[in-house]
Amino acid sequence: MEILWVLMALLMLSLVLLPFMRRRRGMIEQVPPGHPDAADPANYGFVRQEELDVRMPGPDQDLLDVLDLVQRTQDYRAAAQLLAGTEAEGELRWQRVQAFAGAASLELQQRPGNAGETPGGQWLRVWRAEQPKDAGGAAVHAEFLVQQAWRTATPGTDEFRIIMEEAKAACGDAALLAPGDPVPYIVELSVARGLAYSREEFEQLWLRILDRTPNHMGAHLAALHFWCEKWHGSKELATSFAEAAAARAPQGSLLAAMPLFSVFEHLPEVNLVSGFYQSEVVTKAIHGALHAVHSARADDPMLAHVRHLLIFFLVRAERWAEAMNELVHVDGHVGALPWTLSPDPAAEFAVYRALAVAGYEANGGSPATLPH
Repeated sequence: MEILWVLMALLMLSLVLLPFMRRRRGMIEQVPPGHPDAADPANYGFVRQEELDVRMPGPDQDLLDVLDLVQRTQDYRAAAQLLAGTEAEGELRWQRVQAFAGAASLELQQRPGNAGETPGGQWLRVWRAEQPKDAGGAAVHAEFLVQQAWRTATPGTDEFRIIMEEAKAACGDAALLAPGDPVPYIVELSVARGLAYSREEFEQLWLRILDRTPNHMGAHLAALHFWCEKWHGSKELATSFAEAAAARAPQGSLLAAMPLFSVFEHLPEVNLVSGFYQSEVVTKAIHGALHAVHSARADDPMLAHVRHLLIFFLVRAERWAEAMNELVHVDGHVGALPWTLSPDPAAEFAVYRALAVAGYEANGGSPATLPH
């Protein structure tokens, strides 16, 4: 019994001291130099925590303007027009489909339509009803159903399976409306994970995507989830998939950062190994991601995704100056891994930002020495 009481006490202490740590991450092995409370991120021009935008990983002013208009007026037409003018094969269309679907899903969660109230996200239902042949609306609807399944139902339950089956049918409808558009098939990657596609079924789906857009970073990230151990694959399969993608990445492609995402997916529940984030595997993945970031186009829509994950690893590895360099580029937006896995992405990001600032200043850094 004494051992049980000790364990319970340790557990409660960890919950008090480390509330910001995600469940499956390991604890930081050593307290970084300085203290986050002693440094002020505002001195570096960083955005206040309450003003951080949790909707997307980086700026997309056209999308923000349209989202604001659609949600204010509940008129979908601006969203339809924006998607119609967005290149089908690029990363930007995929991100915008996710953003519109996420906005509708969040609206519905906030206003489920009880007591005769009009449910949130009504503009998406009107969009599908008035323009059933619009490929953009069909893709957003399919992604909306996927997000609803993961957000509101428990994997393995009948409710989850029913929503995912509906999402699968919606993906098929969207694909028929735009045969060359990879987005419906990328949406289906999440369905494949939820419905436990066989390897053969998944590979057929993956070939359809590669035929349309072989170097799509968002598609590779969605596919990586399928190969991960916690779903249907293994750590070895996920690692092999990520390394193969990085090896064949063309010059300037962010696919070279895939191994870092694979490492993140397989972080131990509790890391008790000192220096894990300075280990050879993690260091190699960090260097690959840094190379990808420095080689990529400045306007690559996936660049912010990689920078956000780098911040997480660079802070854990106590590489303060490099973490600060990445923060300068993405501060203000936190709609990306790893922050979105937290119930409060802005607070999670703010903790790591404060740690980076504190470590940077404890090692001689200051606002004057940080390049912008």
